[in-house]
Amino acid sequence: MEIKYEYVRKRSEFGRPCSFSDFLAEVTVDIPPDPSLAEDFIPQDPVDFAVQEGPVMALHEGSGPVTPPCPHAQVNTERVQVAIRGVNHVEGGWPKHVDPKNSELTTRYREEVEREEVYTKTVQRLGSLVEHYIRQNNTIDIYEEYFEEEEDEEEEEEHPSAKIINVFRDPNKIRRMCTHLSWHPDANRAVAVAYCSLDFQDSRKDMNFDSYVWDLGKPYTPELTLKPSSPVVILEYNSKDWYHMLGGCYNGQIVYWDTRKGGLPTEMTPVEFSHRDPVYGACWLPSRTGTECLSGSTDGQILWWDIRKLSQPSERLILDITREDQLKKALGAISLDFVATMPTKFLVGTEQGIIISCNRDAKTPPEKIANIFSSHIGAVYTVTRNPFFPKVFLSVGDWTARIWTEELMDSSSIMETKNHTAYLMDVCWSPVKPAVFFTVRSDGVLDIWDFLFHQKEPSLAVKVSNDPLLSVRSQDNGQIIGCGTKMGNVSLLKISPGLCTLRKNEKTLTSTMFEREARREKVLQEKHRERQLREQERLRAQPEEKENPQEVFKQAQEDFFSNIKEEQRRRGMEVPGEDEESKEAALLENQEEE
Repeated sequence: MEIKYEYVRKRSEFGRPCSFSDFLAEVTVDIPPDPSLAEDFIPQDPVDFAVQEGPVMALHEGSGPVTPPCPHAQVNTERVQVAIRGVNHVEGGWPKHVDPKNSELTTRYREEVEREEVYTKTVQRLGSLVEHYIRQNNTIDIYEEYFEEEEDEEEEEEHPSAKIINVFRDPNKIRRMCTHLSWHPDANRAVAVAYCSLDFQDSRKDMNFDSYVWDLGKPYTPELTLKPSSPVVILEYNSKDWYHMLGGCYNGQIVYWDTRKGGLPTEMTPVEFSHRDPVYGACWLPSRTGTECLSGSTDGQILWWDIRKLSQPSERLILDITREDQLKKALGAISLDFVATMPTKFLVGTEQGIIISCNRDAKTPPEKIANIFSSHIGAVYTVTRNPFFPKVFLSVGDWTARIWTEELMDSSSIMETKNHTAYLMDVCWSPVKPAVFFTVRSDGVLDIWDFLFHQKEPSLAVKVSNDPLLSVRSQDNGQIIGCGTKMGNVSLLKISPGLCTLRKNEKTLTSTMFEREARREKVLQEKHRERQLREQERLRAQPEEKENPQEVFKQAQEDFFSNIKEEQRRRGMEVPGEDEESKEAALLENQEEE
């Protein structure tokens, strides 16, 4: 064992000492003036000096008050290139004659050191010190809350805010849509982005099929490039095995990656056994092996797969709500949701605006379609369950986002947002606050809703981009929100702590709110049924009267135009023909008065 000692001495303890004393000032050099040097100088009076520009204080070329106008304004700064490099760690602390990799030599050397007297004395001395501090730490708990129950939460209400902290841009020249985001399960250190063009018959040449995994610490270059045979519509990480990724392609195939092996697909499904339309929904299923998954497409089929055998699906379900199990009557699946807390049930959002609740444990395929919810006018772009209350789920489509409960089968939503002028494209719940969710719109705005405090207006609306926002996902801690645009940009926004911190009794209050709204909807549903029964009885008692189709059409036309005029007045727009109508009405009033 090599033992080194350091000897430290102050500078004043060795060498010649410095002696300081007081003495008067002393002239060492005296240079008298030389009158002959004045002949070399030319006096100038008055002095006129013109300045056109100030000194350039930065490497900036541009027009401004200090610099002359430049036709090509630019900032001459270099982008910082960040690189991650590994370090070769070699175990140290062993003598040269001991190989750290040989367990016998290291064990023998430890035994020799433990038999030394210095080792025993050192351990005894350190043991008494450690024991003293352990006893001291166990005696007094410095973090103990004495008044935890009586403490009132009188915190100042922080104004909700959000700011963009990072942007990932599609590195290709031909921009594609950012159709889906998936956060890495390991502390959300990376995000997988699916890039695909969903425009009908998009025939742009040289369009790239790649999708990317972005590291939050390196926003300029992707960490991994996924190279599928067809553009990927959806990507999902496996929460059990972080290296496995599932992808649904535009041509209907299911692709599986092992990121440890690179960006090429590990395996994919055959075309003849895959979906016939793009795969809009794919998710992993909780199982012992962690290899089972589920996929849905607009061809009307839900397929179960095992990545160990992707040659054919293990199970199939046709989304025929007539329960005849016919593919020609099936509804197209455009969104899919599955949570581990309800392992046998999953939700499907369709192109026809209907949400289907399915049960995998049913014996026959028709019985697997458990409940049907008539939700939106157009396609249901997203359907997702509440992470705190799995029976409550959220859907987005047309111009609204709606909250449903599985306890009420044949009823409308228990809560909903206002009608927006722009389409709502995606939605996700906050993973930390049960009443908070995020919606993105086609006008590039991110809305943050907190239904526990505001139900008619969002708590915060942020203009993220001028392009339509198509996808949104939140990290597990709820602090950072990822938004994908139609031009392939992914913006990361950090929200204020008030929108991502669970408050006292918030979960209880949210549960009470959902139960209250469910009871209210149930009462309204019963009253509506009673009104329908009374109307049917009244129609049976009265003789049948044939309606004039012309009168019905005329009344509907008048109602339609009156609604348009009211909407124009509300927006402050000029209503055509309104001045003439007002003049005619004034003339009629004057005639009646005369």
